[in-house]
Amino acid sequence: MAIRQHGRTAFADLEDLSGSLQLLLRVDELGEEAYGRWLSDLDPGDIVGAEGHATVSRRGEPSLLVRSLSLLAKAIRPPPEKYHGLQDVEERLRRRYVDLLSSAEARARFKTRTLLVREIRRYFDEAGFLEVETPILSPVASGAAAAPFVTHSNYLDADLRLRISIELPLKRLLVGGLERVYELSKAFRNEDLDSIHSPEFTEFEAYWAYADYHDMRRLMEGLLERLAHRTLELCPGDPVVEAAAKRFLPPFPTVDFVEALEAKSGISGLLEKSREELRELVRVTGSTVPDNSSTGTFLDKLFEHYVEPTFDRVTFVVDYPAATTPLAKRHRSKPGRVERFEVFHPGFELANAYTELNDPDEQAERFRSQLGERGDDRYAFDEDYVDALGYGLPPNTGIGFGVDRLLMGLLGIPSIKEVILFPLIRPK
Repeated sequence: MAIRQHGRTAFADLEDLSGSLQLLLRVDELGEEAYGRWLSDLDPGDIVGAEGHATVSRRGEPSLLVRSLSLLAKAIRPPPEKYHGLQDVEERLRRRYVDLLSSAEARARFKTRTLLVREIRRYFDEAGFLEVETPILSPVASGAAAAPFVTHSNYLDADLRLRISIELPLKRLLVGGLERVYELSKAFRNEDLDSIHSPEFTEFEAYWAYADYHDMRRLMEGLLERLAHRTLELCPGDPVVEAAAKRFLPPFPTVDFVEALEAKSGISGLLEKSREELRELVRVTGSTVPDNSSTGTFLDKLFEHYVEPTFDRVTFVVDYPAATTPLAKRHRSKPGRVERFEVFHPGFELANAYTELNDPDEQAERFRSQLGERGDDRYAFDEDYVDALGYGLPPNTGIGFGVDRLLMGLLGIPSIKEVILFPLIRPK
């Protein structure tokens, strides 16, 4: 990282992931020729191997008295200035390897990410869930209302889509008798790229047979509390992380979707309003959502405008209108609702869960209704999934959350790009 010469002695600062070490180079150890050659050849950024024995410099600093050096890789580009690193935000994202090279903070952040992701897996493993892998390429992009990336298989002469969700393949596994499954993997949506959206992101989904959304809520609350404590352990003394992680500690406030929206907006009878009426109410808020959006989309936009800005900590929103959720089971006691909860962090949605719909006829009708309302979504009807339900899907509950957003919230980081090692950004 740096070289300092003082006559017949030189000091070189060596750094790797385990820490830093001062190399002590002396003419009487290396010889005149080797000493001079190394000082003329070495530059900051070079990767070297050093052999010698432990000693202490005159100033009392632990050092390695070097007997021999090996040049393992020559850095022909100088590293960023040690104490400031890469200052240009776009360059930090575009060349993450240089950001990591120059910033101990960046290295620590991504090490923390790895350990927290490991904790998520450990939590669900301990709860008896089986980690599985499902296809990324599929003929149908289903499980969410999002635009897919489309590619083409030359061998099959067929269009395929990168998955937008992991939901339906995992529920097919429940049909097959795997009663508790989860997957932590990539999903892709050909949509926004901003501080809370990335076209390529890490998604976690879990499905649990013979349980409902109340069971899943208890499981999720336990996960959030465990991750909060683990984050505080990993980042001691960091006031930003401490404040952020404490938002994930129970008790968690609970908000009823319809009651909260009607109270904050002053609109009554939301569930009785037509799609056209809801569209006009959305227009009043200034939203530019397309006119052919679904009833559920308009309801979500109203909630996003009137209610979400009021959240000041991690909050559970429960019992959504049926129109918002084609894959959830109807509420057992509230007409026009489904058994669904979402977890919100101030500024963004974190997780989505429900008691899953397992009636094939009703599922087919919900798909058709959603398809007819949107008009432009050719991928919403997953015929094979409806067929799978015909073999019997056990009553179950499921949850999905964006891992990147969860880490943003836990670490108090305002941009999703700062928790993704290689985020997609605009070309130069």
